Amino acid sequence: MSDVTLGMPQLPAPDYPAEVRARLEADAREVIARYPDSRSALLPLLHLVQSEEGHVTRTGVRFCAEVLDLTTAEVTAVVTFYTMYRRKPSGDYQVGVCTNTLCAVMGGDAIFEELQRHLEVGNGETTEDGKVTLEHIECNAACDFAPVVMVNWEFFDNQTVDSAKRLVDDLRAGRTVEPTRGAPLCTYKETARILAGFPDPRPGAVEAGGAAGPASLVGLRLAKGESAPGRVVSPRSSGAPSDEPPASHPSSHDAPQRTSASDPQHPSGPVTEEGE
Repeated sequence: MSDVTLGMPQLPAPDYPAEVRARLEADAREVIARYPDSRSALLPLLHLVQSEEGHVTRTGVRFCAEVLDLTTAEVTAVVTFYTMYRRKPSGDYQVGVCTNTLCAVMGGDAIFEELQRHLEVGNGETTEDGKVTLEHIECNAACDFAPVVMVNWEFFDNQTVDSAKRLVDDLRAGRTVEPTRGAPLCTYKETARILAGFPDPRPGAVEAGGAAGPASLVGLRLAKGESAPGRVVSPRSSGAPSDEPPASHPSSHDAPQRTSASDPQHPSGPVTEEGE
């Protein structure tokens, strides 16, 4: 109820200071020139204004509307649709814990729960020092490295509760943190400017990258029509039973694999049944 206002309508958003407006307009012209229809530049322009203040403010919405000849309602509709645009101040480092199915059962749920306690914040909230914003996010497309944590969209693979706590502690202390794959870490504002389509000026950042995991690469080879590695399985039809176990299985339905629920040695630790 605190967001509901009665009486006078909200005043128009203030404009950027003149020097900021001039700089952003020059950047906006460069972005708009990439598209045959100017309104197609809205998504990168929202990243641009987000790089200025760390989130999309009413002033940023006004700026995008004016340079693209849109209404503020049209711009707001886009801002509120995509979760990649922040609508309130956030930290220098956006820490996202994947809680989709595979990451969750491999330890993502435990990581997210512990980080909330450790940082004393809830989902989408920022630490008092303004360094870290924590949120749970949907699939990071890195299931073969589960559980995965992302910081400003850079990968931190195969995380545990302890490693995730060290990660956020290092971020808050200003210590150097290296992603598992991809470019070196930068602040959220710097990331937003890169997402707006501007070059990353940091030496070696463009060349940095990270390969997909073995499971992803097998799927890619199959998609390209290449044959999968040979597998030896026991026949399910009639025939003499074999004392030798099959060398491998075609699916998890045939042979449930070790998970954190069945493997006490897994880094995430064993998972008990609900209520235990």
